[in-house]
Amino acid sequence: MIQITNLSKKYKGAEYFSVANLDLEVEDQEIFGLLGPNGAGKTTLISMLSSLIKPTSGYFTINGLTFGKNKNELKQLIGIVPQEYALYPTLTAFENLSYFGSMYGLKGLKLKQLINEHLEILGLTRFAHKKITTFSGGMKRRVNLIASILHEPTVLFLDEPTVGVDVQSKNVIIDHLKQLNRDGTTIIYTSHHLNEAEHFCSRVAIIDEGKIITKGVPKDLVSTHENAHNLEDVFLEITGKALRDHA
Repeated sequence: MIQITNLSKKYKGAEYFSVANLDLEVEDQEIFGLLGPNGAGKTTLISMLSSLIKPTSGYFTINGLTFGKNKNELKQLIGIVPQEYALYPTLTAFENLSYFGSMYGLKGLKLKQLINEHLEILGLTRFAHKKITTFSGGMKRRVNLIASILHEPTVLFLDEPTVGVDVQSKNVIIDHLKQLNRDGTTIIYTSHHLNEAEHFCSRVAIIDEGKIITKGVPKDLVSTHENAHNLEDVFLEITGKALRDHA
């Protein structure tokens, strides 16, 4: 589904590459985790793949489409759940979702039905006409997710989709994502919740300094590191225990 070849990104004025000559393949209907310390290049990589920023060099294809030739088609193919809330706080949940759905060409009864279906699945029906500014963090995360999947994307990019949410919201979000994957959506996921990633992802890649250090099935990575009991142990063994403060 995704083929990445020698992909690099260096921001203007930066001393180092945020992503450096990265190669990666993601299969159709995988749940693929991108894991790494702060500043490792995860968000930059997702931003390039979702056509938000232009690569410095290298290229990638998603379902055979390229950034240079098929940018508009790519945007219709993908959904993006950003790390920050991408919602209008003074609008209601329903108004937000109507707006974002219309951006993908959805309208009328079909759009209304899709919104209502997702609100019900994610436990938000009774808050549909409440303003986002009154929502808890977990509720905002769930609306954020709905906004990215109304158009039924083939590939879904998730940047820290469960950060800062309560346990109940996290479970609902993960369960819905698993169902989307069973229905055929390929998922690319970044998170600092390594226990969550270990159980959620079919494969993971650990990234540091813009490069992939290792990749594989989580349980295989754990079994091949002698002193590791879980994915977090593997992560710390590979990336070290030094603080990675990043601004």
